[in-house]
Amino acid sequence: MEGRSRRRLLRLSKLYSFVTCGRARPEEGQGQIGGPGFSRVVFANDPDCFEATNLDYVSNYVSTTKYTLATFLPKSLFEQFRRVANMYFLVAGCLAFTPLAPYTAVSAILPLIVVIGATMLKEAIEDWRRYQQDIEVNNRKVKVHQGEGKFSDTEWKNLRVGDIVKVEKDEFFPADLILLSSSYEDAICYVETMNLDGETNLKLKQSLEVTAGLQTDTDFSGFKAIIKCEDPNANLYTFVGTMENEDQEYSLAPQQLLLRDSKLRNTDYIYGAVVFTGHDTKVMQNATSPPSKRSKVERKLDRIIYLLLSFLVLISFIGSVFFGISTKKDSRRDNRWYLEPDDSDIYFDPDRAASAAVLHFLTAMMLYGYFIPISLYVSIEIVKILQSIFINQDIQMYHEESDKPAHARTSNLNEELGQVDTILSDKTGTLTCNSMEFIKCSIAGTAYGHGVTEVEKAMARRKGALLVDQPDTEQIIEGNHVVAKPSVKGFNFSDERIMNGNWINEPRSDVIHKFLRLLAICHTVIPEVDEVTRKISYEAESPDEASFVVAARELGFEFYQRTQSSISLHELDPLSWKLIDRSYTLLNILEFSSSRKRMSVIVRDEEGKLLLFSKGADSVMFERLAKDGREFEQSTREQINEYADAGLRTLVLAYRELDEEEYMEFNKKFTVAKNSVSADREEKIEEAADMIERNLILLGATAVEDKLQNGVPECIDKLAQAGIKIWVLTGDKMETAINIGFACSLLRQGMIQIIITLESPEILQLEKDGDKETILKDLVDLVQSANLVLVFQASKESVIRQIHEGKKLLGSSSTDSFALIIDGKSLGYALEDDVKNMFLELAMGCASVICCRSSPKQKALVTRLVKAGTRKVTLAIGDGANDVGMLQEADIGIGISGAEGMQNVYYWCMGTGVTGGFHQWFDLDSYKVEALFFPIWELTGSNNLQICYFFYKNITFGVTLFLYEAYASFSGKTAYNDWFLALYNVIFTSLPVIALGVFDQDVSARFCLKFPMLYQEGVQNVLFSWSRILGWMFLGLCNANIIFFFCISAMQHQAFRRGGQVVGLEILGAVMYTCVVWVVNCQMALYITYFTLIQHIFIWGSIAVWYLFLVVYGAIPPSISTTAYLVFIEGLAPAPSYWIATLFVVTAAVIPYFTYSAIQMRFFPMYHNMIQWIRYEGKAEDPDYCHMIRQRSVRPTTVGVSARLDVKLSVASAQTLLPSRSAALARGQNEHAK
Repeated sequence: MEGRSRRRLLRLSKLYSFVTCGRARPEEGQGQIGGPGFSRVVFANDPDCFEATNLDYVSNYVSTTKYTLATFLPKSLFEQFRRVANMYFLVAGCLAFTPLAPYTAVSAILPLIVVIGATMLKEAIEDWRRYQQDIEVNNRKVKVHQGEGKFSDTEWKNLRVGDIVKVEKDEFFPADLILLSSSYEDAICYVETMNLDGETNLKLKQSLEVTAGLQTDTDFSGFKAIIKCEDPNANLYTFVGTMENEDQEYSLAPQQLLLRDSKLRNTDYIYGAVVFTGHDTKVMQNATSPPSKRSKVERKLDRIIYLLLSFLVLISFIGSVFFGISTKKDSRRDNRWYLEPDDSDIYFDPDRAASAAVLHFLTAMMLYGYFIPISLYVSIEIVKILQSIFINQDIQMYHEESDKPAHARTSNLNEELGQVDTILSDKTGTLTCNSMEFIKCSIAGTAYGHGVTEVEKAMARRKGALLVDQPDTEQIIEGNHVVAKPSVKGFNFSDERIMNGNWINEPRSDVIHKFLRLLAICHTVIPEVDEVTRKISYEAESPDEASFVVAARELGFEFYQRTQSSISLHELDPLSWKLIDRSYTLLNILEFSSSRKRMSVIVRDEEGKLLLFSKGADSVMFERLAKDGREFEQSTREQINEYADAGLRTLVLAYRELDEEEYMEFNKKFTVAKNSVSADREEKIEEAADMIERNLILLGATAVEDKLQNGVPECIDKLAQAGIKIWVLTGDKMETAINIGFACSLLRQGMIQIIITLESPEILQLEKDGDKETILKDLVDLVQSANLVLVFQASKESVIRQIHEGKKLLGSSSTDSFALIIDGKSLGYALEDDVKNMFLELAMGCASVICCRSSPKQKALVTRLVKAGTRKVTLAIGDGANDVGMLQEADIGIGISGAEGMQNVYYWCMGTGVTGGFHQWFDLDSYKVEALFFPIWELTGSNNLQICYFFYKNITFGVTLFLYEAYASFSGKTAYNDWFLALYNVIFTSLPVIALGVFDQDVSARFCLKFPMLYQEGVQNVLFSWSRILGWMFLGLCNANIIFFFCISAMQHQAFRRGGQVVGLEILGAVMYTCVVWVVNCQMALYITYFTLIQHIFIWGSIAVWYLFLVVYGAIPPSISTTAYLVFIEGLAPAPSYWIATLFVVTAAVIPYFTYSAIQMRFFPMYHNMIQWIRYEGKAEDPDYCHMIRQRSVRPTTVGVSARLDVKLSVASAQTLLPSRSAALARGQNEHAK
């Protein structure tokens, strides 16, 4: 078929070290089958048998929703009434049905229903989206065996335990399967587990040999098997089970398990038996919600609510005391005789004044409930949702290459983004691209490759030199034109000495020949040949392995075919200078692992020689060299160090020839080890491999570059200028991490590095001398002696000593900037309970922190330490499974979708950000500075005014109620109509604050980027401090007094109508309410710094709606409108005093804030006020004035490109100033001499 890649059938069971094939007798690991935790029984290809139907296994339907139809109402109501304000309004609403209520029950309950309903509607919409996503997943199709060798498409949700399924290339596995066979003869398949662990590297799986022959659909017509295995659990990397087929029992291992949501790659199809379905699958077992997290703003909001409730109780108590005293005095007939105390009920009975006071207290608690903003929570939710939509739609956060916008998975922690104090970032795939390029190499002690890395450029800039990358650009002729040769992915190498076949002329061409041959053979790459273009592409388990094969191809050794037992190359023949075909018999593959740190292959060439090719880390390869194989060791070591300094990843390449006897002995031991299913199987395999991987001959070393993400240095510079601390947690070795730090400006020249390490100089010297036997002997003696504890104690004491020395160094200078670099071994001790506080104290005194060789657990523990120790907002950024713990521990987790991690982000969100709403996730290809500065507007709008303004307007409104009740002898009578009360928070004052929270900008994006220290106003809580909150509350108190007393003074004892009538309660209440609506909306208009049309509509529209409501509601019959009946048409509108009083009161009420704001802005400006002045006065392009503003920042910048430039300028100015001062001093001495 055209366009389809061609692939050979492979038989690799004899090659790979992990493959268990043939019939195996159950050993140690299988002895638990049938016991607790290992009780699952699967009847493969017979799910309808009697025994299977009695097993109550879950269906394959998966639900990630938070609610169901049955649980939505109770669970959602529980979530809503966990909030103290909502619970208060519920109690008040229930009391509204009693005679104690100062208003009607409907007017009290309806606003609560609207607010709770809106929030529940938002929850329902979000859960509906999750439900739609579930439907899409559950309705995917897969081929299922229906009997008699026939397969038909069935929806995922209908799968049952025991079904036989057929999954084709690039499809996801619908459940956890036991691999039975595949399109390959040897029943292997390639699996991509990006959805599970974030890695794009392919994993190799293989079935048992007994089922490998089931190659066609018809082969399953008579197949039956019983699988017994472990119960459902969350461990992705273990599996214990047995398969019983034709009265024989075979052991199952993780190599036969295909996990749900993994993808089949490079394999046409596989057959598998379903063992775990639905929520029993391992991926769903891992998708559990973490503990609930609440933002600091929300927690502070609760404290404010409690404060207001305390104030409410206080004034209710005071009012009740006064009411009780007044009621007691009513026993004298001359006091409030109009209340008829002799014929009053308990509420005004002088003989029961204490009871009346208690009942009045309950009435006052309901009446003053308007101090609590009922619409606050729902308004905040609306603002967060709109902000998330804006983030998703922001063109500045759109990544064009991948066609991906930002995606805010949840809005619950938006405000936290404006308060981040510390960022903890992964390096590989986050700071760097995880896209490897072959850029340099060392062969026979000679360095090749002229490429310049980002690290080298940064190092040159540190030295003040200009280093330009000038590669030897190859050209090709097309027609009459000479054009540049197109770049090759994974290959950025340029050196004419060995390119284009010129390596044949090099002095050690024999070594180069072996070096390139090793690159082309020592790997597990699968070639794919496009039938149309005939171009070869490679599928590799890791990006660096693919780059090696591509480099070999570009240098004349093209790997083009892999069969079941051979590897075929197009080699450049040194004698004829022509490409020739050579085939190598592939005998064994010794896989790479984190413990081995190397991989090897054993092949037989066409001359019959047995060759072992090996590549691995320098720490394990140099010790395996033969005495006569160290010819280039010293120079290769030096060049490896240079490559590490340049931020490159290095591997050492070596080989040896084997004799037949030695190989046969190894192969026998290796075969026994790989077929073992005992608990120590891996140890046996490593022991066998270690026996053959010795006495190697060094060829050279490779160096590949993991390039920085676009914009990383600039972003880190802006973050540093914003005063945010940056920690890098990486698994790379210290030299690489340090140089990447220099490349991205996390480190700079002149910064004092505090390095904490446990690398023993004595051990390092022994390794350098190659005396490994001495080291091993010493280590064995230590392990066997009782002094092992002393060794660990010495290591811990060394770490503590180094931490103390670092703290002394910090205290010795107040001007220098420091960087802390610590390796994984030392970090393990630094995170112990009795050391971690000292370590954190040292780290927080440094401008940047780099943790090298960190394990995933250490990343999570460091994040937990920073969050708990500083009690400030932490943000973690990562892209792989090893970052998930760190992301979950941080206050905010950001998932980067790059070569790794996009699906990882989504699937971990199922258990974190989406269902629980506890994490903030963005799908970004690289760092975006705008992701930082958007929250500045959100913080100033949402935190500073949205919340403060809510309390301000409610205090203004509530205090007028209190003052009127005091004016009326605390009689429990409200000044306003019931529906005036009910709609105040819901209609007349709610929309403007939502518009402000979404649209207002104190400073534009351009000025935010120009003055990043603006961000510190959020971190230091300047805009949401208690003083600011109490200030707004005090303003509300002042405005309420102005409104009440001015209205009373203007209306009392005055002829309000032409007939001379004075105002009644209905007129006074409407006038006061009009003034309140005007004042609180005008105060908002005064604060807004960035007006939009929507804000104008919402502010002035709210006032217009009030007048419209007065007209419409007043036209309703008085049985419903009560005191509002025709109050505007007949009472307010015709009276000039109403309009004059409104104008006078509103003007008087806004003058205090206007005066304070003008004085503060002019004489005591905050940092953002200074930037506003720059914009207003047109001095944005004045460098001196802008520099002066920057000097008034909250803290100096010590990290980033700008800090590096500042240091350079300060040094230059000091050097310039010194001669001038010397000259001035000399002139002064001459004058004195004269």
